[in-house]
Amino acid sequence: MARKRKGRDISGWLVIDKPAGLTSTAVVNKVRWAMQAKKAGHAGTLDPEATGLLAVALGEATKTVPYITDALKAYEFTVRLGQSTNTDDAEGEVIAQSDARPTDDDIKDALSGFVGDIMQVPPQFSAVKIDGERAYKRARDGEEMEIEARPLWVEELLLTDRPDADTAVLEMTCGKGGYVRSIARDLGAALGCHGHVVSLRRLWSGPFDLDGALTMDEVEKLAQDPALDAHLRPLEVGLVDLPCVTCPAESAARLRNGNPALVLASGVEYGDECWAAMDGEAVAVGRYKSGELHPSRVFVR
Repeated sequence: MARKRKGRDISGWLVIDKPAGLTSTAVVNKVRWAMQAKKAGHAGTLDPEATGLLAVALGEATKTVPYITDALKAYEFTVRLGQSTNTDDAEGEVIAQSDARPTDDDIKDALSGFVGDIMQVPPQFSAVKIDGERAYKRARDGEEMEIEARPLWVEELLLTDRPDADTAVLEMTCGKGGYVRSIARDLGAALGCHGHVVSLRRLWSGPFDLDGALTMDEVEKLAQDPALDAHLRPLEVGLVDLPCVTCPAESAARLRNGNPALVLASGVEYGDECWAAMDGEAVAVGRYKSGELHPSRVFVR
């Protein structure tokens, strides 16, 4: 018999302003403990030294994580020009240097080559798997790998500040799977001066932004206190990019059992992915076909 997981049956999203020095997993574990939740996960890893928005899903909200992971995200990051490191950030060893420094116009011109559909090679120190093993583990052993380029959609990439000749502050809006460190590395190469990230902050992700986000100090202060529940955002926020259909009670019962059921829909086409609600509460996600929703995920609360 499977061991029953301890904790509360609580569902929703807690938005965290992650500090530098913590892994995303450590944040999730702390939030799960503070909320006394049975289950928790996050929508998009941030590097340990990165800061900013980390959306933590609790309970049934973990079933909506893929929709946030796939959504657009925005980052502010600072690039140190004139140096490359083996990790493409300030934590690594400097492996190349240059005295060349681009002008602001040089940078703006180069940025246009990183907008739209681009191909990006992840950093050597990254979590991508090479022959079943994480790249960063092999890189720590001194191995240099060929990592296959991956597609990335970059909606916008702007130079927002130039504090000095060695430093450029950029803001990027991109899709799933983007490595800011790779952008810094490749931009430095395109400018002929090398480059790496010295700071990185996620500003927003899908429907979540930093307005009202909790710090980890606040989470610890309110740990296992009912006052923390007041900061929980509804599970349904994770579904805002999907169209919504409504269902009566009898259809909700069928959907929760994994069966197709009649729904009321407007502006939804055959085959569209959407979510069904009863009295505003999410019941299931699935495909709309001929007046019915065919569920792929159901929510049990």
